[in-house]
Amino acid sequence: MEISSTMVKELRTKTGAGMMDCKEALTASEGDFEKAIDFLRKKGLSAATKRSSKAAKDGTIASYIHMGGRIGVMVELNCETDFVAKTDAFQAAAKDIAMHVAASNPIYVRPDEIPEDALNREKEIYRSQLREEKKPEKIWDKIIEGKLKKYYEDVCLTEQKFIKNTDITVGTLISNLIANTGENIIIRRFARFQLGEEIKK
Repeated sequence: MEISSTMVKELRTKTGAGMMDCKEALTASEGDFEKAIDFLRKKGLSAATKRSSKAAKDGTIASYIHMGGRIGVMVELNCETDFVAKTDAFQAAAKDIAMHVAASNPIYVRPDEIPEDALNREKEIYRSQLREEKKPEKIWDKIIEGKLKKYYEDVCLTEQKFIKNTDITVGTLISNLIANTGENIIIRRFARFQLGEEIKK
C-alpha cells in the first residue's frame, strides 16, 4: 500500500512521533491508523524501558505563567546529557508540560507517588459506593480497578491526556521523546501556584 505524506503527517499530529517513525508504523500496519498508533506505543515503551536504568541528571527547569500572573508552574524535566537538554524538542516538551500542569492541576507526577493511605481511602470510598449500589462482591475488584484508572488520570501527570494532543497521555509524550532522543527522560517534579489559594501546612 502507498503511504502518502498526508497520512504520515496526520499520524505525526496524533502521536507526536517523528516522521520516519510514523512512516515505518504506517508501512508495518498497512495504513491502519489504530495499528500504527499501537506500533508506535510499543516502540516508544520498549525504548523507554531500555533507557529507564540510565541516570537522568541533566535537563532543564521550565516555567509557565498563566492568566496574567494568576497561575504559575515550574517543572523539572531530566535527561542524560546537556546536549539533549539544549535541543529545541526537549525545551519545548518541558514548556508544554508546565503549561499542561497549569491547565490540568495534577497532584502527583506518577501513580507510584500516591501515598498508600490515600490509595486505601480511595478504595474504601469505591467499596462503600458498590455496597450502596448492591453490586455483587465478585465483580468489585474489576470495578475498583477501573475506578482507580480514572483516579490516576485525574491526579497523576503522566496518566493525564496531554492538553495539546488528547490522543496521547503526558506519559506517551515522554516515551516518544525517549524514542526520538535515545536518552532516559523523566519528569522529576513540579510545583503549581495559584493566586490566593490556601497554603497547606
